[in-house]
Amino acid sequence: FPYAWIMAKEFHVGGKDNASFYAGIFISAFAFSESLTGFFWGGFSDRIGRKPVLLMGCAGTMASLLIVGFATNFWVALAGRAVGGLLNGNIGVIQTMPARAYAVMPFVWSIGTIIGPAIGGVTARPAVSMPEIFSPDGIFGKYPFLLPNLICAALLLLSIGLGYFFLIETHPDMQPWSTAEEYENTTAETPLICTSGATGDAGVDLRHDTYGTFNAVNITEEKRWNCNADGSPRAPSISSVIEGTIFTRRVIMLIIALGIFTYHSMTYDHLLPIFLQDKPHRHHFATASGPFNVPGGLGLTTQAVGVIMSINGVIALFIQAVVFPLFAAWLGVWKVLIFVTILHPIEYFIVPYLADLPPHLVYPGIWVCLTIRNFTSILAYPVLLILLKEASPSANVLGKINGLAASAGAACRTLAPPIAGLLYGIGARRGFTGLAWWGSGLVAIIGAIQVFWVDREKNKTAHVRSIAPCIAPIQPAREQEGDVVRIYVTGVDETQQQEALTNTTTTTADV
Repeated sequence: FPYAWIMAKEFHVGGKDNASFYAGIFISAFAFSESLTGFFWGGFSDRIGRKPVLLMGCAGTMASLLIVGFATNFWVALAGRAVGGLLNGNIGVIQTMPARAYAVMPFVWSIGTIIGPAIGGVTARPAVSMPEIFSPDGIFGKYPFLLPNLICAALLLLSIGLGYFFLIETHPDMQPWSTAEEYENTTAETPLICTSGATGDAGVDLRHDTYGTFNAVNITEEKRWNCNADGSPRAPSISSVIEGTIFTRRVIMLIIALGIFTYHSMTYDHLLPIFLQDKPHRHHFATASGPFNVPGGLGLTTQAVGVIMSINGVIALFIQAVVFPLFAAWLGVWKVLIFVTILHPIEYFIVPYLADLPPHLVYPGIWVCLTIRNFTSILAYPVLLILLKEASPSANVLGKINGLAASAGAACRTLAPPIAGLLYGIGARRGFTGLAWWGSGLVAIIGAIQVFWVDREKNKTAHVRSIAPCIAPIQPAREQEGDVVRIYVTGVDETQQQEALTNTTTTTADV
C-alpha cells in the first residue's frame, strides 16, 4: 500500500502528524483479522474442499477491495481491510495443493510485489495525478482510491473465473476416483496458520521444503547409532530423551529470532513509503543540527513511490534467485544468519539521511538502501526457517512448531506498523523523523545480540541449489547430500573397538 499514508491524511483522521499511526493500523488490520479466522478456514476446507474455500477467499478479498475503494472515511476503509483478512484463508489452504503447484508460490508472490505497488502508486488519486484523463468532478475524483482497488478487483474476478473452470480439487476424500477404503485410510490436514516474515514474504508451512524461496533446499543429517557387539541396540542416551521435547531451547530461541526479524522487517515495509512521500520541513526546524536533524522525508509523489517499490520487488527477486543460493552454498546457512543479522541495524540507521543527499544522488541512495535491505532480509527469512526445521526434534511435531512460529509472526506483523507509525509521528513533531527508523534499528540490534544465544545444530546441513541454470555451475559442489549414519559398537576389546570406529567413521551410507 504505497498510498496508505496519503489515504490517512486525505481522510483527515487524528491530525496530520498522526497519519503514519493510522496508516499502520490500516495495514495491520489485515494480518490481525486473518489470524482470527485462519483456524476456521483451514477446518472448513477439510469439510467442503480446497477449491470452494480458495474461490471464496478470492471473492472476500475482492469485496474488501471494493469497500476500501468506495470508502469516504478512514473507518470504512479500515473495516474493508479487516473484512479482507476475515474472509481470506487462502495462504494456509493453498499449501495443501500439490507440491509442484505450491513450489511456484514464492515466485508468484514475488511477481505480485512488483506489480501490486505499481498499480497502487500509479493509479491512486488519478484525478490529481492525471486530471487530463480523470475529471476531478467524476467518480474517481469523489473516490480517490477507487481505481487501484477496482483494477485489483478485476484481476481477482479473472482469477475466480479461471479457478472455477480449471482449478482441480485436491482434497483426498473428494476425488471422483477414490474408493470407500481410501476414504477411511486417508487424512486431510490443512496448515491453519503459516509462518511469514513481512508483507514481502509469502506464508510458509515448515512441513514443505521451499522455505519461502524457489530454490532447491535439501537438509541432510549425520546420525549416530549405538549398538552392542551382538547387534542389539543400546538403551537411549540422556540426550536422545531430552530431544523428545517439542519446544527445546533452540526451537524457542529461533522462534524469538524470527519474531524479532518479522517485527523490524515489517516496520521497514511500513515506514519506507511514508518517508519517501513526506515533505521535508527543514524551515520549521532551522535551529536543529547534527545527526538528529532529519525533519520530514524526501517529498516524492505517490506515483514515484509506487515505481520505486516495484523496482524494489525486482531487486528482491534477483537476490532470492541468484544471491541467496550462492551465499548459502558458500558460507552455509548458519554463517549466513550470523552475517545478515549483524548487518540488519545498518539498513535502518542509514535511511533517514537520504534527506541530506543532494538531489542528483537521492535516487542512487535509495537503490543502495533497498539493495542492502533486500540482501539482509531475503537471506535471513529462509535461513531462519531452515534452521527452525533443522531444530525440530521430529518431523511429526513440525505442525506445532509452525503454529507457534506463525502465531509469533502474526503478533509482530500486527504490532509493528502502528508502533512504527506512532514513533514516526512523534519524531515528525520534534524535527527528527529518523526516530522511528532508529527505533527499528534498536530492535535489530537486540536481534543481533539474541542470535548468539541460539545453539548451533552441528549434525545437520542444508544444501541450497539455485533453479537458475546459469548459477548452478558456479555453486560449490557437494560430495555428500544424503543422510550419513555412523554406527558405534560397544562391548568389544580395545583393538576391535578402534577397528570398528575406523570402519564406520570412514564408511558412510546414504539413506
